[in-house]
Amino acid sequence: MKNTKQIPQIETIQPKILYYGTPVILLNTWNEDGTVNISPISSSWALGDCIVLGIGLEGKAIENLEQLPECVINIPSPSLWENVEQLAPYTGKNPVPENKKKYGCAYQKDKYAISGLTPIESKAVKPTRIMECPLQIEARVKNIRIPDHSPNFAIIETQALHVHAHKEIIMEGNHIDPEKWSSLIYNFRHYFGLGNQLGKTFRSEI
Repeated sequence: MKNTKQIPQIETIQPKILYYGTPVILLNTWNEDGTVNISPISSSWALGDCIVLGIGLEGKAIENLEQLPECVINIPSPSLWENVEQLAPYTGKNPVPENKKKYGCAYQKDKYAISGLTPIESKAVKPTRIMECPLQIEARVKNIRIPDHSPNFAIIETQALHVHAHKEIIMEGNHIDPEKWSSLIYNFRHYFGLGNQLGKTFRSEI
């Protein structure tokens, strides 16, 4: 029998960005005056209670984390994409870094006001959580590393301390219901939600 599998045509490219479909994070950090900065980021992954974040060195977030190694990792649902985008053209850094000026970014101190989001107190860290985000993770920074090959970014290793979730997405036994929860996905600078379920891994407990 002949192999009828379609052989794809493949080309080598040099994309400007490699956001190939990752969850959007709203990272809350503590400003020196006691207010909270909100930074939309799209580079993160989790392993156990370790959540690794990738953030730029020119923004306010890295400056804040170096001063106070605490944060809240808020994970928005697709319905919040417009709130996230309201934050995108602004930075909490004053004066605005030159690289951000090139993209038309402006300084904005009150990120809650411009995003239409609501702060709620955290249990173990100073930065507030975002009420509208279905998942909110209080975390402590354990390590900050700047890669030699990519010196404009920092790799932040954090330890999750408390995980908060909207009640409607929680199943019995501390599980998140994957049929009710969908993260906002940043896919080559476009916003997406998750599609239909295709199956589950053999390790799934639900």
